[in-house]
Amino acid sequence: MICVTAVTIWEPQTYLRYADIRFRAGLDLIARIPKLEYSTIYDLGSGTGHLTRTLADTFANSKVVGIDSSPEMLGEARREFPALEWRHAEITSWSPPAPPDLIYSNAALQWVPEHESLLPSLLNKVRPGGVLAMQVPRHFESPSHLGLKELVLQSEWRAKLEPLLLAPIPAPETYWRWLSPHARNLDIWETIYLQVLDGKDPVVNFMRGTALRPFLSALPEPEATKFIDAFADRMAAAYPAQHNGQTLFPFRRLFLVAQR
Repeated sequence: MICVTAVTIWEPQTYLRYADIRFRAGLDLIARIPKLEYSTIYDLGSGTGHLTRTLADTFANSKVVGIDSSPEMLGEARREFPALEWRHAEITSWSPPAPPDLIYSNAALQWVPEHESLLPSLLNKVRPGGVLAMQVPRHFESPSHLGLKELVLQSEWRAKLEPLLLAPIPAPETYWRWLSPHARNLDIWETIYLQVLDGKDPVVNFMRGTALRPFLSALPEPEATKFIDAFADRMAAAYPAQHNGQTLFPFRRLFLVAQR
């Protein structure tokens, strides 16, 4: 949970409300990591630490360290998983004391700009033969994110909120071109998860834990409530409830496993 454009106050319990959905892609990424010996593993953007714990369980002989810039998320991780090691750092300035065997990052690097230099830099931080595994959302052309961008650009708070809009995640082919000169093995793929959400304003409530956090942190009350209400109106039109009351929220994610 690392945002370099603003001081974002993260809410662990809001994030965990949709834990099963949020962690599914991260678990799928872990399943695709080559079954090698990893002495040291870093989880960049470890959030609440649940996937860091899964890494520790999956690679039981490894030292696993969670890295995050959010005091709120790190506090939850330390409370929930006190046996693991947690460190506070920004991804852009983080550097391991020694080359690790595996760098893992689930739904964090979308907050960090300049992937053309960032991803090769992270891959070159692992030891020769080591692995970089990452997953990021790639649905910036979806109604949810187009609606968010449109609202920001049309709102009375544009000057404050426009700098918080994230750059779109490029196509898989672009990542291949950036990383193939540095990788002996490179596996890149996309998955669209059809997320089935319940309740009133389900898309808004899902996004409160992630994409909306920087905007809500930047606005005082009652402006934040006004912003959310306007966004909820857009999402109700873009994602109407199905006949049974549930809401379908397709979500595209990009995966990458690179071995140096």
